[in-house]
Amino acid sequence: MPRLFTALEIPRNLAMSLSLLRGGLPRARWIDVENYHITLRFIGDVDGRTADEIVDRLDRIDRPEFPLTLSGIGSFGSKKPHSIWAGVSPSAELNALQGEIERICQRIGLPPDPRKFTPHVTLARLKNCRLDDVVHYLSGRGNFFAPTFTVGRFVLLSSKESVGGGPYLTEEVFPLRETSYGYAGAAELEQGFL
Repeated sequence: MPRLFTALEIPRNLAMSLSLLRGGLPRARWIDVENYHITLRFIGDVDGRTADEIVDRLDRIDRPEFPLTLSGIGSFGSKKPHSIWAGVSPSAELNALQGEIERICQRIGLPPDPRKFTPHVTLARLKNCRLDDVVHYLSGRGNFFAPTFTVGRFVLLSSKESVGGGPYLTEEVFPLRETSYGYAGAAELEQGFL
């Protein structure tokens, strides 16, 4: 069974903005633009019955769509950086959605996610990158800011066991309840996802 995780997709126009951050960091392995996403909950390898139960429970989530903004970039792994990411501005709606998904996974019998939820879009994986190179890269791009977009759905993605970074396959789509936000990017939610 493929590895499963829930995520938010990144609209095409924002993915293209993020792609402009690629390059300028030796030994970085840049994530393909079509694989940009915000992970909500890593589920991992599960059997078919558990996967069906997860889909059934996620399909019952009834939350409104909400605005979200990407801003800032940084790295994970302070003294030995292992990835570069674009940040997500604080969002109570995002945290509530992620919390509900986490509770569903635990009720099904999955162990709690040991990591604190830190919403981000992974841009690059790093291996043996010098700390000075990472600091230099981040110092020139730390003021990244993208237009707000409307999150109209979340998805269940699968990936083959690999080094990370895709390719990902959309297994299920879970729409959120429509509201009248109208932020930039709402149209992309309907037609322009990568």
